[in-house]
Amino acid sequence: MSFSQNRITADILTSDDLKTLSITQTIRFKNTSDQALESIYLYNWLNAFSDKESPLAKRYAEEYVRRFHFASDYERGGTTIHSLSTEFTDSNWNLVQGHPDLIQVKLDKALPQGQSLDIHLNYTLVVPDQKFTGFGWNNRELNLKQWLISPAVYNEGWILYSHKDLNDYPLQRMDYDLFLEFPNTYIIKSSFEQSNSESHLTTYRKVELRGENLAGTTLYVKQVNDFESVQTDHVTLITNLKDSELRPEIEALILDRIVYFLEGRFGDFEFKSMVITEEDYNTSPVYGLNQLPSFIRPFPDGFQYDIKVLKTITDQYLRRSLLTDTRENQWFLDAILVKVMMDYVETYYPDVNLLGSFSNFIGVRWFHAADLKFNDRYNFIHQTTIRQNLGQPVDFPQDSLLKFNQKLSNPYKGGLGFKYLEDYLGKDIINQSLKIYFNKHRSKRSKPDDYFKILASLTDKDISWFYTNYLGSSKDIDFKIKKVKKISDSLEIKIINKTRNAMPIAVYQLKEDNILSKQWVNAFKRDTTVYLKDLGSDQIAVNYEQVIPEINPRNNYKSRGKILNKPFQFRLLEDIEDPKYNQLFITPEFTYNLYDGLALGPKLYNTSLLPKQLSFKINPKYGLTSNALVGGASIDYTHFLKEEDLFQVRYGLTGSRFSYNVDLFYRRYSGYIGMTYRPQDLRDNARHNLFVRTVNVDQDINEFVETEEPNYNIFNIRYNFSNKNLDRFFTTSIDYQISQKFSKVSSTFSFRKLFNNNRQINARFYGGLFLYNDAKDSDFFSFALDRPTDYLFDYNYYGRSEESGLFSQQFIMAEGGFKSQFDQRFADSWIASTNVSTTIWNWIFAYGDAGFFKNSGANPQFVYDSGIRLSFVEDYFELYLPVYSSKGWEIGQDNYDQRVRFIVSLDLSTIFKLFTRKWY
Repeated sequence: MSFSQNRITADILTSDDLKTLSITQTIRFKNTSDQALESIYLYNWLNAFSDKESPLAKRYAEEYVRRFHFASDYERGGTTIHSLSTEFTDSNWNLVQGHPDLIQVKLDKALPQGQSLDIHLNYTLVVPDQKFTGFGWNNRELNLKQWLISPAVYNEGWILYSHKDLNDYPLQRMDYDLFLEFPNTYIIKSSFEQSNSESHLTTYRKVELRGENLAGTTLYVKQVNDFESVQTDHVTLITNLKDSELRPEIEALILDRIVYFLEGRFGDFEFKSMVITEEDYNTSPVYGLNQLPSFIRPFPDGFQYDIKVLKTITDQYLRRSLLTDTRENQWFLDAILVKVMMDYVETYYPDVNLLGSFSNFIGVRWFHAADLKFNDRYNFIHQTTIRQNLGQPVDFPQDSLLKFNQKLSNPYKGGLGFKYLEDYLGKDIINQSLKIYFNKHRSKRSKPDDYFKILASLTDKDISWFYTNYLGSSKDIDFKIKKVKKISDSLEIKIINKTRNAMPIAVYQLKEDNILSKQWVNAFKRDTTVYLKDLGSDQIAVNYEQVIPEINPRNNYKSRGKILNKPFQFRLLEDIEDPKYNQLFITPEFTYNLYDGLALGPKLYNTSLLPKQLSFKINPKYGLTSNALVGGASIDYTHFLKEEDLFQVRYGLTGSRFSYNVDLFYRRYSGYIGMTYRPQDLRDNARHNLFVRTVNVDQDINEFVETEEPNYNIFNIRYNFSNKNLDRFFTTSIDYQISQKFSKVSSTFSFRKLFNNNRQINARFYGGLFLYNDAKDSDFFSFALDRPTDYLFDYNYYGRSEESGLFSQQFIMAEGGFKSQFDQRFADSWIASTNVSTTIWNWIFAYGDAGFFKNSGANPQFVYDSGIRLSFVEDYFELYLPVYSSKGWEIGQDNYDQRVRFIVSLDLSTIFKLFTRKWY
């Protein structure tokens, strides 16, 4: 018997290449609300791809996803509705404003409570390419998910939100009766019951796909059958997830074990079949495993396959069993999923290390990373977010989270939270509460609150701190042992909760790293004092087993009877932090410029793979060309602020020594304070930055090489604003500098717009004015048209003193921003310029620059240039080919190759930002 309220019947005809589907469909909708409905809403999620202004497109732009914006209309696809009617009467329907994937059907008369209504549709679906989400059309095959127009979910109100590629479609149970006609060279794989029907098209076949009480409409239309069917005691698994190294019978045993494991946790499967695919797994892979090439297998036989299949099956099981508002409550399903994965590894792979067999390699086994177990990865990855002050509450809606938090950090913190509760309340209570929750709410609409009510009923301990302070707060967790005092045969231990976010903590007595005792302290907000019987311990610790994901576990220890609270440890090469030690790392480092050549040397620093608020580094190097000691040192402290627009304040001191010409060195010393403002909505790409610094430069003097300004000190205040997205990019800055010889102010405005026709326009305006200038006998501090002197040593010039040759052609967009090199290149009074470029084709642009500049004792001059810009990787690797300028036709003049300018970024931290900007 069907328990679903709604039903979909449809006749579907595919094109020969399957890209286009012609669909005639009827939706039987039943009003299960407590009131009459005047409108009915429908999900049309694949139509989100049809519009470059849709919420999906805007999210892609925020995350610099280029493949969507530059795709053709045909690649992006969408639906065209030819007719929509109710009870054979044309209806008044419309797309919801700003949401092309939501349809509102306005009824002529209200639909009474408990009554049903038929909605008839005729539409054409051009299936979006698979490259956008992993689902869709690919090389004349289909893998479809949430592809039919369906009634929206009504649960105490309509659940309405748009497709944003978050894998959070609001599933519901429905009945299906679909007739699909497609070329007879294909096969069908799905969760539907399948039977053949008669097609009137000679080269086509027709199948009937039926399903009762199904959540989801996954459908694969394939040319080659790469699926296999595995029958367990309770469910048939249809899968193309395979491991070429495993025999089929081993794969079947693994699948059977997973099903039994889930049944033991949550009760019997109620599904007859499940489709478990590589595409499902790739939507949310086991990060770390998915980056390993297939020929690298550091884990035990079957482990990688086991974990991949476990995650994919569990994810589908939870989604199809617990029907909830996934935009709001996906975190809850993710938290259960991570807990299940951790429990499974503890049960079947307790000895598997984070690095697998690599942990036993000589050299690798000396690292702390080699000591960590596979389940330690969850805390480590979560900390990469909170150590950057980018943590967000676990229970935030999916579309409010940074991509890294949505995919990794928040699910991991949620899963770690279940393990935290398990340690605090007891494993049996957590497992019992989950089983009760599943038995009570399986296949029904529910919320996380329903679970916490069950959990609270099973314990006398207060758990309100968990959903209020752990799940619902962006505050970090940081406990510290303030002091330990011996009183008679007992210990008085004072513990501080540094973030004032009430939670319980476990206190340990240790001796030679062995646990003598463990006692839980109930949640407290500021500080508390604990009294323990002295068991002869040599160290007291909180959170010793790192059950709680703290931001700073290094302050969790207090030694007894030792000079140092924690011993020092030197590590060759960077490692994962070991909170039991004060660690220093030494790694090789290299830099390059023309005069020092390749400079090699060690870097001594305190920051592990995870950032620290207080960091320092000393990096001396030997220049192979200059045969001299170069390098630098720095120390800085970053103060983070929570729930304020002032995101962070950083203080620092830096010093460096490098060559600026042959056998000539400069020494640069700077102290600074920087304040970064970031909206509390971390997905907003707007940034404000106020930077105050003093720069002292001391340069060598040589009688054969003129040094215009050997020694100087400059005080600099700079304000920057940026709002960077793929389709719109805006930055502005105001800079003020003052020294003994000059004072000047400048401002820059940059704008970039990517239009829906894929044409891009870039515009930049720069203006600079000397308030006074007593250094007019030199252009060292002057404004530059095309190549600033960089007296603050801010730019990464590879040959900063070169006047000719390849290194003189390096271009950095700064000051005037001209690409052509003019005879008069500097201005000691003022400058105003504009730089514009626009698309010719794809990555080929036309550029033009124009501006005025003035030197003392001379009239203002006007200059311009134009040419071709080849933007292979924007702002990272570009070429500029001058064509025509104030100097005439440059393309026909001598030594044209020396007029070409280039941008090449070799700075690893800059290149790294190219890949991380979509995550943070």
